[in-house]
Amino acid sequence: MKKLFKFQVYLAMDNILKYLEGFLNHLVSEKGYSANTVRGYKTDLLVFCRFLKEKQGDMDIKTVDHRVIRQYLGIFYKQVTPKTIARKVSSLKSFFKYLRREKIIVNDPASALKTPKLAKHNPVFLTVDEMFALLDKKNNKSSIMIRDRAMFELLYSSGLRVSELVGIDLDNLDKELMVVRVLGKGNKERIVPFGKKALDALTAYLKIRRHKKGSYGKALFLNNMGERLTARTVARRLEKARRDAALNIPVHPHAIRHSFATHMLDGGADIRSVQEMLGHKSLSTTQKYTHLSIEKLITVYDKAHPRSKKGDE
Repeated sequence: MKKLFKFQVYLAMDNILKYLEGFLNHLVSEKGYSANTVRGYKTDLLVFCRFLKEKQGDMDIKTVDHRVIRQYLGIFYKQVTPKTIARKVSSLKSFFKYLRREKIIVNDPASALKTPKLAKHNPVFLTVDEMFALLDKKNNKSSIMIRDRAMFELLYSSGLRVSELVGIDLDNLDKELMVVRVLGKGNKERIVPFGKKALDALTAYLKIRRHKKGSYGKALFLNNMGERLTARTVARRLEKARRDAALNIPVHPHAIRHSFATHMLDGGADIRSVQEMLGHKSLSTTQKYTHLSIEKLITVYDKAHPRSKKGDE
């Protein structure tokens, strides 16, 4: 198996870095974690290694106990957000679980760690009218605008993550069946349908894509250099579209995904079908959108029903 991570030993804690190298490769090759997730684990655990080096000397990983870990985490309390603490706890728990599984340690010092409770935030989404204003804004026929229209129509039509959007290759797109094959979290592949508006926008884009300089690569969406677009560029272009449409609400790629899910459920789609299209591992992740729909129904009911007001007898 090819190793994807190799550290230059610079901490005088050779054993920990060796185990960390194995752990990160395990996340990629066996767990199928995304590059961003693995990068976050790597950053957090290298900080932990530095803490052991500076505060504990050349401590062997086998002698780390729960007191050492709590001392390390104590540095961050009231200094960073609960979400950041939760990520650091998750990194430690996964790392020591791996060490236990590999029989490198006998007892897991991180097993009793509790993840801090995070405030629940409802997903930000656009109304149908706002979504149409964003997508139907009259614009010029420049190649960039045609490309952007295709990207945004596909995002909304299929509820894709932005990482999935920019990862699409030409041969992932089936215009006849009107489906696209994407690679989601954990390198899990799924097939997602798209609608007529997205098909029309993609067809228009593919006509001009053929004439772009250096556009003979396999990526579907390209920049002016004929290279695959990045997620950051998609976010910047979406922000420009928001300004052009005069929308006074935050619009980011994930908000388009949230809008897709909310509008599908409001329109009567089965929640398990939406779960499949979104690529959610757990149904509970998709259910947060049903809460939004129920809240909307209650609001409509309270405004419309003559006997809904408190005090009516």
